[in-house]
Amino acid sequence: MNVRRRLIPTVATAAVTALGLATLSACSGSAAAGNTDKFDVVASFYPMAYLAEQIGGSHVHVTSLTEPGQEPHDLEISAKQTAQLQESDAVLWLQGLQPAVDKAVDQSEVKTKIDAAGLTSLEEHGNEVGGHAAGHDDEHGEEAGGKDPHIWLDPVKYAEVAEGVGKAFEKADPDHAADYRKNTAALVARLDALNTEFKNGLAHTKTRTFITTHAAFGYLAERYGLTEEAISGLDPESEPSAARVKDLEKMAKADGVSTVFYETLVSDKTAKTIAEDAGLKTDVLDPVEGITDHSRGDDYIQVMRANLKALRTALGTK
Repeated sequence: MNVRRRLIPTVATAAVTALGLATLSACSGSAAAGNTDKFDVVASFYPMAYLAEQIGGSHVHVTSLTEPGQEPHDLEISAKQTAQLQESDAVLWLQGLQPAVDKAVDQSEVKTKIDAAGLTSLEEHGNEVGGHAAGHDDEHGEEAGGKDPHIWLDPVKYAEVAEGVGKAFEKADPDHAADYRKNTAALVARLDALNTEFKNGLAHTKTRTFITTHAAFGYLAERYGLTEEAISGLDPESEPSAARVKDLEKMAKADGVSTVFYETLVSDKTAKTIAEDAGLKTDVLDPVEGITDHSRGDDYIQVMRANLKALRTALGTK
């Protein structure tokens, strides 16, 4: 299977990395960081907060810079958040996804800085591009040669990041190292099981191609032998050109695509317009950038399982 990936723009910054970290519940985005009797951590957005929460358990206090329901790519950091960052013991973020966070972390004096992008391998855009996906980078303002930051949508890469965060916890807070090791192992086991569910669930389908509004699922597609065709690039709200829409409609007919996927945090207008014109269905494929009342699940694992179910339906499992 020739796996094709959409090019995605990136914010190029120097790799900063370190070890140590923390936790957060999906709903603690507005809590104050610092000045608690726990290890205080600032997480950039939900996937980072989830790791910190699962691994840190009761030993950490986590604040998220991105509120539930807020589109993370558009984040602007307030003066209050900058102060919270300065007062925290550690920060866990994903370099290349949120420019404002990259800048704030670089300028901060936080003792422990953990860059999730430095805990697994990221792919350079352009290495896997071919077929329908090629030739559209300019019209989407995308930058070839940049790195795709959406590593959390691949359970295997996400587990690698979890292991790195676990080691960071141990180094930054050695008094609780045993608990961090235990929690990390448990989380990695759950992610391994999720990977197996995806691998088995997507092994036999009528088509291997899916259309999304947001080019976030490249790693997932590559992991399970699928082809992602994205309407937009990294910005899920950017408008595609008429040529791109026409190309997608032709591709959908040729490859037996039945569904155009959209996500919960942005408008479904573009997806529904394309689907209507091409006689296709629409459904949600959630990039799990935040948990809201509209999410199909209460945490990362549940939402990813809902994604698997949606993919199986759209691809036509045999």
